[in-house]
Amino acid sequence: MPNIQNMNKGTERKPLLTVIVVFHNMQREAERTLYSLSTDYQSGVSSEDYQVLAIDNGSAQPLAADWVNRFGPNFRYQFFATDSVSPASAINYAVNGADSEFIAVIVDGARMVSPGVIRESLRALRAFSQPFVGALGWHLGMDVQNVTILEGYDQAAEDCLLDSIGWQKNGYRLFEISTLAQSSNNGFLGGMPNECSWFAMPCSDFIQMGGYDERFQSPGGGQVNHDFLGRVLQRPEVSPVVLLGEGSFHQVHGGVATNVPLSEHPAALFKAEYLRIHGRSHQFVKPERLYYMGGMPVEAHRFISYVGDAGKSGGRS
Repeated sequence: MPNIQNMNKGTERKPLLTVIVVFHNMQREAERTLYSLSTDYQSGVSSEDYQVLAIDNGSAQPLAADWVNRFGPNFRYQFFATDSVSPASAINYAVNGADSEFIAVIVDGARMVSPGVIRESLRALRAFSQPFVGALGWHLGMDVQNVTILEGYDQAAEDCLLDSIGWQKNGYRLFEISTLAQSSNNGFLGGMPNECSWFAMPCSDFIQMGGYDERFQSPGGGQVNHDFLGRVLQRPEVSPVVLLGEGSFHQVHGGVATNVPLSEHPAALFKAEYLRIHGRSHQFVKPERLYYMGGMPVEAHRFISYVGDAGKSGGRS
């Protein structure tokens, strides 16, 4: 695969981490996601510590390189020409072109992150010889978005909600207006999420594993995230780490799984694809050991442990 060119232009040393974030027709969401990855927002890190690669996965309305680059000297843009609705090939392309020791992946570019996710990921990555660092996920709003979109929650309502908390100055306030995603509804101390909307690991380990399985071609990748996480956790040499007090926050954007009524969720199609590929249904791999790292901002305290289903854990308790 071709290398991503000029990722370190203007920097004096190779960054430790490349953050790969995949977009598809979501400029509104990209504005906030990319800002949340910038040094204006992230705490305890500099632009020399990490680089951000915004991958545009065959968008009909692509982002512009100059628009992406304005978020910082460590930001780069790459259009990935494809007809696929899955992000798997784009992610593999980006990782194979990265020139950093570690990579982090945000599969869905609609996901903003908390202010310490890069700092704490780097701490965890340095602490183990073969780490896998995962973070929990949230939906913006008072319930999961599969429910709130039926109650009038849309992009305009979300804009007002975000404007009400001044998240740019204190990103931990995102916890105040969010609900745990279904994959993370056991809370911070409930173990590794069923899938990781933010994960980080050594670049060489990702490549050695063969990366994402490109046979997953459902919209949004279907269960490609679940598949990759399972393959990681099956490796006895891996040290899995869950970040405390950090996470990703999903913006409403018409997503094929997150922004449809539960009665129309494509879970059955995703499961059928997994069955075709592997000849069996997906089962979550529970790691034999698990590490926790990070701090707990007061805004996130209500998510420390499991207290019920996703709705109760997140907003309507």
